[in-house]
Amino acid sequence: MLELFEKAPIPKAYFKLALPVVLGTVVSMIYNLTDTFFVAQTQNANLVAGITLCTPLFSMMIALGDMFGLGGSSAISRLLGQKKYDLAGRVNSFCFYSTTLLAIIVTACLFIFKQHVLNWLGVTQATYQYAAIYYKIMAAAGILIIISLVPINTLRTEGLATESMIGTASGTILKIFLDPLFIFGFHLGAAGAALATVVGYLVTDSILIGYTVRRARYIHINIHKMKIPKIEIKDVLMIGIPASVTNFMTMLGTAIMNNFLIVYGANKVAGFGIATKIETIVTMVLVGFCFGSQALIGYNYGAKNKERLKKIIQFDILVNAGFAFVIALILIAIAPALCGLFMHDQGVVNAASYMLRWFLITTPFIGISLVFTTMFQSVNQPLDAFVMSISRQGVVFVIVIFIVATMMGYQGVIVSQPIADIITAAIGFVLYRKDFGKNGKAFRNW
Repeated sequence: MLELFEKAPIPKAYFKLALPVVLGTVVSMIYNLTDTFFVAQTQNANLVAGITLCTPLFSMMIALGDMFGLGGSSAISRLLGQKKYDLAGRVNSFCFYSTTLLAIIVTACLFIFKQHVLNWLGVTQATYQYAAIYYKIMAAAGILIIISLVPINTLRTEGLATESMIGTASGTILKIFLDPLFIFGFHLGAAGAALATVVGYLVTDSILIGYTVRRARYIHINIHKMKIPKIEIKDVLMIGIPASVTNFMTMLGTAIMNNFLIVYGANKVAGFGIATKIETIVTMVLVGFCFGSQALIGYNYGAKNKERLKKIIQFDILVNAGFAFVIALILIAIAPALCGLFMHDQGVVNAASYMLRWFLITTPFIGISLVFTTMFQSVNQPLDAFVMSISRQGVVFVIVIFIVATMMGYQGVIVSQPIADIITAAIGFVLYRKDFGKNGKAFRNW
């Protein structure tokens, strides 16, 4: 591990850690696309819209898991860089059991406040029957989904990125096979899509926990060794909460977009659901590169290797912006054909392809924003991480969509996210210069 993190050429170390994460996200991306494809084959726009309206629920669960998953991995990677191995293991156990408790509370709340949440998500009379059954099963799966985020992230701190990918990919591949079986073979519709997710995460959790117990050298899930100093709890939460906020903002942004689009009809919401799933071809790979590099960045920050740290961040930006630019051009060219694979309704296809092209234009800016966000998390700059977390699909997006939609109507709704992407990347660049320029804030405590 020391050779990889401290001495290996940056491209070699970067891709060794990042590529397994990217492969895991690619498999998840394939599942997202096939899930949308199989659901869309019902040719029922209200069913597709009903599931799309519940998409923020999944984002919320990922956000809650990331509170301790990303917060814990950030703290652990720095501790390993400082050679504090015992404390790193205790932090992992603290994060795992804290997440378990949080997941139980959240699941109970989702059932208690079901009607309120569905109303907030923008469910209509036409989409209610599909959204409600999907909601109930996803709420029950909340514990499995939230818990998985801890080992997915913390295994990478020991260089076990491949093991993390295997756990994630195994459950996801199973979901791909179960989707058509449950939706069409058992005629379960929206319930089938949700049940496939439950079974997939059960397998993922089992594999990831097994790797943590058997393969990890320093991290563990020993309930008797989960007590850590208050300063470490603060360290986890100061990074974990901004990381969690990023996904909460995704949930908020999707819900707001759905509410703005629903007035133009279920076809527009269904088109948005298809467009966003295809957009994940780019964004999930970008997330994979960024998350894969976090352990490398955090370790070198903890080891106080300033020059190597800067070079890693610069390489991270180059990889993400470059990949996003190339793949976005390809997808823009074939957008109508891609969207046409999901539904035969030409109105939905036209809406989806039009939205998709607008969303893809600014994907290089999304890549840059993700690098800045995950980098601030890794180098223990919680305030800057928080600013980035609440910007793209949060504060900046909300301000932009209310202004531009009022001025331009439907077209304003569509272009709001690309505008927010550019503004957020600019904010990240300003914060980066502040932290990593001469006498930068990130290095003052060295």
